[in-house]
Amino acid sequence: MNTSIKAIATFVFGACFAPAASAFVSGSTGADGAFNPAVNTTVTLPPSGIFNFTSVNIPVGVTVAFRRNTANTPVVILATGDVVIGGLLDVSGGSSPVSGSAGDGSAGTPGVGGPGGFDGGRGGPSGSTGATAGDGLGPGGGGGGAAFPSGGCLGGFVPGAGGGFNGVGASISCGAGSVVSGGASYGLSKLLPLIGGSGGGGGAGGASFPGTGGGGGGGAILIAATGTVTVNGTLAASGGSSGVANFSQGTGASGGGGSGGAIRIVATTMSGNGAIGAGGGGGGLTGVFLAGGSGAAGRIRLEAEIYTRTAGTTPTFTFAPPGPVFVVGAPSLSISSVAGVSAPATPTGGIDVALPSTTPNPVTVVLTTTGVPVGTTVQLRVTPARGATVTTVSQPTTGTTTSATASVAVTFPPGPSVLQAQTTFTVIAALGDLLRNFAGNERVEKITLSATLGGKSKATLITVSGKEYDAPAEALRIAALGY
Repeated sequence: MNTSIKAIATFVFGACFAPAASAFVSGSTGADGAFNPAVNTTVTLPPSGIFNFTSVNIPVGVTVAFRRNTANTPVVILATGDVVIGGLLDVSGGSSPVSGSAGDGSAGTPGVGGPGGFDGGRGGPSGSTGATAGDGLGPGGGGGGAAFPSGGCLGGFVPGAGGGFNGVGASISCGAGSVVSGGASYGLSKLLPLIGGSGGGGGAGGASFPGTGGGGGGGAILIAATGTVTVNGTLAASGGSSGVANFSQGTGASGGGGSGGAIRIVATTMSGNGAIGAGGGGGGLTGVFLAGGSGAAGRIRLEAEIYTRTAGTTPTFTFAPPGPVFVVGAPSLSISSVAGVSAPATPTGGIDVALPSTTPNPVTVVLTTTGVPVGTTVQLRVTPARGATVTTVSQPTTGTTTSATASVAVTFPPGPSVLQAQTTFTVIAALGDLLRNFAGNERVEKITLSATLGGKSKATLITVSGKEYDAPAEALRIAALGY
């Protein structure tokens, strides 16, 4: 047998940038140059959400906001030098419009989450008996208000609850049978991985007017600078509020506020006493009646080797020396050896493994996974230059989640062949909710990893309804939390 095998691509996302000696290194390539806006600017996020600047300077009086990308990733600002915020850097969630009066048709529209955050729930439509509103989106989405004619809330039309994040969102109770739960707390104080705030629930619809939509969750932002980060202005990731449901005959109920978002700063030095805030949004008020639930606060994480700030943050921050910028150990799959011949660390796309003609069939192929549950099987496809493709499924992997292996015996035809490996595993519901931001706001049920030959490897998110979405790097960093 004279067999050659083309490139084996290893699927690995995420990077770890650790401090070097006594100075932190952000990992920025500097490819995006210096960012020095002179006027108010709304920046469109690239698909990855990552900017590689040399330096950043936002002058006093200048506001910088961001337009979400398709995957709704957080904002990641890496800098080789200093970052100075003299004006306003804003990733806050949006508020919902007013309801309960003649308007432009926007009544019931939810607030939009900041980049990396989640939208509020839609207000319930109008109807003779009112209608249940939508829950806020995200892992801590607040519950939507429902119509409870005997509940005691403005004729029984119940407001929406607040979104949760660094705490539980405010619940709503109007008596027996009319309790709407606030969103749950989630995430880690280290903000690894980085994820934004959740939306507030919408308010129940009234007889004549829709309920008010919930406020959007605050966005998520990471600033990592090799030099100094100075905040003399304002860095905001607040949750959006629910618009007021103006009291009138047949009005709907108010929505809940979105939770605050996430702010993480990593630098060699951090200074300045400007405002850093990720507070929750307020619930809208219905005349003198019960307001929607307030959103919980977000999370703030500051990491520096030298820290000179004396001002606090809202909410209170957690502090540590500089740590990894990104989660390390995202799920990966690779074909590590064929017939005892190790695959190259950097495949060329040409003939990367050449087997002697004396190599007997069947051939043993060793597959390696990282960050994948032990006991997962891997499908191996062998596609020859001529002839039919052979598909074989391995025995379940053994080892640990950090590093597991499986082997499979396969018969190779003469001539060159291309190998492709693929594995699919189910994620727990809590992780699936964290990943829904990358999958059309639907819970992710499974992840498929593919190690392809002659092309870039990828991951695919599969939702509970079977829809498939390509997974961006940030989704895999989140997945590295565990399964």
